[in-house]
Amino acid sequence: MQANRLISSIAALLVLAGCGSQRTQEPAARNPAQVRAEIVRLLPAKAADPQGWATDIQVAFTAQDISPTTQNLCSVLAVTEQESTFQVDPSVPGLGKIARDEIDRRAARAHIPGLLVSGALKLDSPNGKSYSDRLNAARSEKELSAIFDDFIGMVPMGKTLFGGFNPVHTGGPMQVSIDFAEQQAKGYPYPVQGSIRHEVFTRRGGMYFGIAHLLGYPVSYPQPLYRFADFNAGWYASRNAAFQNAVSRASGISLALDGDLVRYGSIMPGSTELAVRTLGKQLDMRNPTIREQLEEGNTLAFENSKLYRRVFELAEKAEGRPLPREVLPGIVLQSPKITRKLTTAWFAKRVDERYQRCMARAGK
Repeated sequence: MQANRLISSIAALLVLAGCGSQRTQEPAARNPAQVRAEIVRLLPAKAADPQGWATDIQVAFTAQDISPTTQNLCSVLAVTEQESTFQVDPSVPGLGKIARDEIDRRAARAHIPGLLVSGALKLDSPNGKSYSDRLNAARSEKELSAIFDDFIGMVPMGKTLFGGFNPVHTGGPMQVSIDFAEQQAKGYPYPVQGSIRHEVFTRRGGMYFGIAHLLGYPVSYPQPLYRFADFNAGWYASRNAAFQNAVSRASGISLALDGDLVRYGSIMPGSTELAVRTLGKQLDMRNPTIREQLEEGNTLAFENSKLYRRVFELAEKAEGRPLPREVLPGIVLQSPKITRKLTTAWFAKRVDERYQRCMARAGK
């Protein structure tokens, strides 16, 4: 008995010693100065004011309690380089013409004569210049957003064309959605100068909300590539595209792998929901339950739902092989700023190339 107790005691000591050695091997938490120093080392050489970028990025990580791992830092730097090449307010070629074309399209839909639109644009804006002159001179989305704010507020036709909503939807060095930023404003660590929209066009605000969009939600992806796709297509788009692929394999119904599982705000079922309904008996699920669980598609919890598990079981049985849990969404990018055919997959892969170069600079 004593021998057994002695062996047990030694075993316990060995386990504790092993746990102790594992704890000491874990990297110690770095202080803000150390994080900023790594960011400076990882930034591309062409980035101006590296200390300023490092400060704004480090503060965003700290304020949102996101771990500043090398992988996370390189992910942020890769997206920023892709979206703006580290310009706080990147210029857009031909922006004035793009904006005028959009105004003309909206005027045509509202049956407003072109001469009336041209007359309104010749009016002087609050800074003394005509709206037309300011449009022609606009080089960045920040400038364009300010023009639209004035136009909507000062000219009656502005509200008719834009319904009181500024049509500039993204901005800043990470080209983050302004709607997203406004939804994530709680906890913003800086005094707001004017509005959250205005903050997005600053470096500190653009990086804060861009980092929230890229890293501010939990995922089970095996590599950052799929976060990069989600940054472009929406949270969990890659996971949801894989689910759509499984639905298609199980049902035989071809689906666009766009990551959109349900029509939020509408009682009418979309194509994915209709395809899942055809599997209702095999899933042993009624339509209301299918809808309820599809609506979890913007959360990590969807992966633990009966619907998610059973669809993959059916699809993998039909295919006779495992199916991927993440797929790059097949979305063609649509924007007046885009002059050639680009896709979410193209965007994700381009960002991933930059990410790999950043990791190489880090020696990873």
